[in-house]
Amino acid sequence: MNIVIFGAPGSGKGTQSERLIKEYGLHHISTGELLRDHIARGTEIGKVADSYISQGNLIPDELMLELLEHEIDTNSQKTSKGIIFDGFPRTVPQADALKALLARRGSGIHAVVGLEVADDELVDRLVKRGLESGRSDDNIDTIRKRLEVYHRQTSPLREYYVSEGKYCPIEGAGDVEKIFGDIKRAVDTLV
Repeated sequence: MNIVIFGAPGSGKGTQSERLIKEYGLHHISTGELLRDHIARGTEIGKVADSYISQGNLIPDELMLELLEHEIDTNSQKTSKGIIFDGFPRTVPQADALKALLARRGSGIHAVVGLEVADDELVDRLVKRGLESGRSDDNIDTIRKRLEVYHRQTSPLREYYVSEGKYCPIEGAGDVEKIFGDIKRAVDTLV
């Protein structure tokens, strides 16, 4: 079972991914974590990615797909029960590329969990996270830029996955356990 967890920055993708991992035994692939790891290690991918991320922009698709494919192929035992994709795809071309990548491996996306949260709530969450974690990309200017990029480039994925019958809209504000209960019910009906 492969699940995409979808939503704006700060919508709770990481929090709910942890619960999905425990519930279904999925391998978690957070493109944000992969990128931050490469940036911290100073790899070539990390250097290129940092030049985009620090400005609140998305990295080029080819680079993201290379990183993702490497992660899937080097962790084939961990991915055998399925994968939760956190932070990818972010554009319709990336969704098409992910579909092709999984099809080459005899698989596909089974459900897309869409965490829907109002922008004001997202800004509050991200500012708080930045203060607690020290993440440099969680400052007000970068947050607003990331939300602008999300609405322009990523939100069209909602309709893409609705048209495929895989999108599960979930109210992402409120009690974390209630949100997970809603996710579980939606995923269980699709898979």
